[in-house]
Amino acid sequence: FKAPSTDHPALYRDLLRTNRVHWIAEEPPAELVRDKMMECHFRFRHQMALVPCVLTLNQDGSVWVTLVKPARAITPGQFAVFYKGDECLGSGKILRIGPSVYTMQQGKNREEGPKKEEVDKIEPAT
Repeated sequence: FKAPSTDHPALYRDLLRTNRVHWIAEEPPAELVRDKMMECHFRFRHQMALVPCVLTLNQDGSVWVTLVKPARAITPGQFAVFYKGDECLGSGKILRIGPSVYTMQQGKNREEGPKKEEVDKIEPAT
């Protein structure tokens, strides 16, 4: 699939999963262990602005990252780096990405909304 423009909704996603996160100071942060989720910021390209997100801890040490607003061109194989204020918390390799904004809009355009299997179908890393 090639998007018609650099801002096409097919390039934007708001959900991704990493492999086991390498935490720097605390393994993993106490707040994340306690609440199973934690608000922080992330980036996946060196120069990009930090994006607010919510991490959800999985039993295997990986995390689901839910972005407050969709980010462009997230790609499996890149590293997601997490921050709390100025502190770098750690990073994990992006394994899977959720459906694009375009896919979600297509689902919402249908009267019944997205089908469960479409929402569950998360693209595997290549």
